[in-house]
Amino acid sequence: MTQTSPFKVVQVCSVAPLQGTPTSLPLTFFDLLWLRFPPVERLFFYEYQDSTSSFFDSVLPNLKHSLSLTLQHFLPLAGNFTWPHDSSKPIIQYVPGDAVSFTVAESNATFTHLCSDLCEAVQRYPLIPHLTTSHEQASVIALQVTLFPNSGFCIGITTHHAAFDGKSSTSFMKSWAYACSKFGESPSLSSLPENLTPFFDRSVIKDPAGIGEVYSEAWLKHGGPNNRSLKVWDSLNAIQTDAMKGLFELTPSHIQKLKQYAHSVLKKKDHISTFSVTCAYVLACLVKAQQPNCNRFVFVFSVDCRSRLDPPIQPTYFGNCIAGQKIVVETKKLLEKDGFISALEGIIEALNRVKDGVLNGIETLISAILNVPEDKIYSTAGSPRFEVYSVDFGWGRPKKVDVTSIDKTGAFSLSDSRKNDGGIEIGLALKKPEMEAFSALFVEGLESF
Repeated sequence: MTQTSPFKVVQVCSVAPLQGTPTSLPLTFFDLLWLRFPPVERLFFYEYQDSTSSFFDSVLPNLKHSLSLTLQHFLPLAGNFTWPHDSSKPIIQYVPGDAVSFTVAESNATFTHLCSDLCEAVQRYPLIPHLTTSHEQASVIALQVTLFPNSGFCIGITTHHAAFDGKSSTSFMKSWAYACSKFGESPSLSSLPENLTPFFDRSVIKDPAGIGEVYSEAWLKHGGPNNRSLKVWDSLNAIQTDAMKGLFELTPSHIQKLKQYAHSVLKKKDHISTFSVTCAYVLACLVKAQQPNCNRFVFVFSVDCRSRLDPPIQPTYFGNCIAGQKIVVETKKLLEKDGFISALEGIIEALNRVKDGVLNGIETLISAILNVPEDKIYSTAGSPRFEVYSVDFGWGRPKKVDVTSIDKTGAFSLSDSRKNDGGIEIGLALKKPEMEAFSALFVEGLESF
């Protein structure tokens, strides 16, 4: 008896912008920081119980055509990274004929399991599109649509981190979804709503100190001399093939309790944000679950700089515009009963530093990245402000959104709740024993407040 494969590729094609003129986009220091970082991967799962023929005859053509319409407003996304020999920095270049890789697949895997709050991480990997990169050239994005017959479909997007940040990536997905859902009303999509219209002008990013040149020179020397390779790193950590992917939620009630407890304990009466209590609580649970064999660890998170630059730039600026902030915490402090408070104090202190200048110390970031510290690093990906669960292509809100790239970086992801109630979803990949320990600590800790 012949056994059918649970996953098969139906089509590998490319989708080009409906129309476009040659476009060249320089990289700012915000972009250059991420030049060889592993790509960012995100999966959007949607319920769809109509027939397979209906999907291939209606849904798929709509997705492709609306993508072509959308790309005419996002021409650099169809282009490629190159590093001309007469340029000190790489650029993104689009020429007519360039297109986005678009894979169509079909899977017999259980859709509900892949959308569940606990799943073997490796089961989602076939759904991730491959981003083509080489030493000479690198794609900006890759897309994949996978059908689960009579259950749903998944849209996977893989993006080159040096092209744009999470806010911009989500804005593109929202624009594509808008074009798809409004296809009958606006067949040419000559314009997008103001909040979705990308602003590409790099001249708004001022660099009088020449940070971009510092970053560029650092990449040239890394593995150099004159290393102009555009091939991205595969991973920051060894990929755990036995990892479990878990999703946890802090409800508005949980968040309020964490804030109230913090206010009652902290001596300084600083503003306590949802972000700070969420990260502090997750860190406290993670450290207790993993029991890292180190005296201290580093926690790194990103801050959106668009509204914090002087002068502020457009919220629709499309590219990277984030700066890293970090705290160093003694491991033993988080292993104590009030590890949550120890983590929270460090995060609040880091957020207060942002008020003094969001770009302070940014010139040293590249050396910190290339000279990997010995300390264990925890980090975040995504943001509840992206509102990923609002990405509706016309068949309803996503049933699940997963940042699969954190499986390779060791970060935990943050997003809005699929319930649209102000809660926060946290995603992370851990070995099974660690996941069981984290889950118990997460639930028990919330009951104690």
